[in-house]
Amino acid sequence: MRTLFTFCCLFLVTGEADRAWAVSAPSNLTADSSRYLTIGDGSSQEFEFPENTKGVIVISSQYGSPSGRQNWKETVRVRSLDPEVLSILNVTQSGGHARSYIINIRSGFPGRAQLHIQLLDQERDSTPVLIEERRDYCIVVAPGSDDPAARLIKSGGLSHFSENPVLFALLPLIFVNKCAFGCKVEVEVLKALLKSPVPLLLGALGQFLAMPLYAYCMSQLAALPKALSLGLVITCSAPGGGGGYLYSLLLGGDVTLAISMTLVSTVAAAATMPLSSALYGRLLGVHAALHVPFVKILGTLLFIAIPISLGMLVKLRLPALTRVLLGLIRPFSFALIIGGIFMAYQMGASILADVRPQIVAVGATVPLLGLSVGALLAKSAGLAPPQRKTVSIEVGVQNSLLALAVMQLSFRRTEADFASQAPFIVALSSTTEMLLIVLVYYIHHWLCGPAVPGTET
Repeated sequence: MRTLFTFCCLFLVTGEADRAWAVSAPSNLTADSSRYLTIGDGSSQEFEFPENTKGVIVISSQYGSPSGRQNWKETVRVRSLDPEVLSILNVTQSGGHARSYIINIRSGFPGRAQLHIQLLDQERDSTPVLIEERRDYCIVVAPGSDDPAARLIKSGGLSHFSENPVLFALLPLIFVNKCAFGCKVEVEVLKALLKSPVPLLLGALGQFLAMPLYAYCMSQLAALPKALSLGLVITCSAPGGGGGYLYSLLLGGDVTLAISMTLVSTVAAAATMPLSSALYGRLLGVHAALHVPFVKILGTLLFIAIPISLGMLVKLRLPALTRVLLGLIRPFSFALIIGGIFMAYQMGASILADVRPQIVAVGATVPLLGLSVGALLAKSAGLAPPQRKTVSIEVGVQNSLLALAVMQLSFRRTEADFASQAPFIVALSSTTEMLLIVLVYYIHHWLCGPAVPGTET
């Protein structure tokens, strides 16, 4: 009969009291005599750990010294088949009549990790012989008890962004700047879009189909962890950002089309983001429930529509004020870009402290791919150059803050911050790359002589 070992989990939980868990079976249960390896008494194949904890698993072996053999050595190898959920730190052997092995582990994200356990018989200077192999033991990592939505009010979270004094200083600039953009809206262009919404459809095709597919393919190619892969997919499923019509203005695009595309894509995101998350989450094996921040979407729509509508009214009634607002667009826009970069770095400092090189490399390609996809779609549809630029920019510039809110609402603790690396990297890459494009664009026109389109007021 095998000696029955207790399955012991000794936890060292950061920020919580130390705990000791034990799992054992009734004494009248016996282990399968055909097996050499046992966790506990072998009556259970599934054990539970809290997320983000350390612990040990005790494995017993009944494999004795083979008759007529000397210098034999018994070893046990253990591997987690899902390292994001459970990682194996080391394996040590303890003494006793029946050998036992202590497997030091660290739990990670909530989920289920299957163990791959191998018992090897090895003579000195010989190839190990596999005696037994088991894959029927599983560790379940249970999520913590915190409410994901509560993350939004914790220090260092989105509340840090909303309480940032820089944001309050920029709010008047944002409102005035959007009013100025309202003065750039052309009613005739809006009427034309209602009759022929081809640019709007092309933008939706690029934003909600091409970009998430690209994110999924790149996450597989770069072997990103599951949570980070889903974070990248959701970021690339986000609607166009408010900076889209700013870059359209600076690069000679169609501002009216840009504003229209941003509004339409923001409304569509309420349906497309959950669908995209469900599809690619299943493909990635991540089954987190997606919480779409409908209040934030509504707030985004109102914060765009109200000042732009006010600007359109100013354009109709107050020509003198219109000229003043149009003259403020560019200096205010550059001030907002610099302020946005500062807040993004400040807000993401803790999240990006341990950022993985793979997500940096992949995230840097997202804006460039979006710009290329948008330009290709617009050119294939035969759109005019200003509209081509706008469609390209709208597909390439995502509302990463909306994607960040989705991450924080949908995941727990470390997993949320880990997945949030994707929207931060994409946002910083997008801003940096677009500023470089604007700089090159202006230098080109300064050297070649023609005035930059859109400078007339």
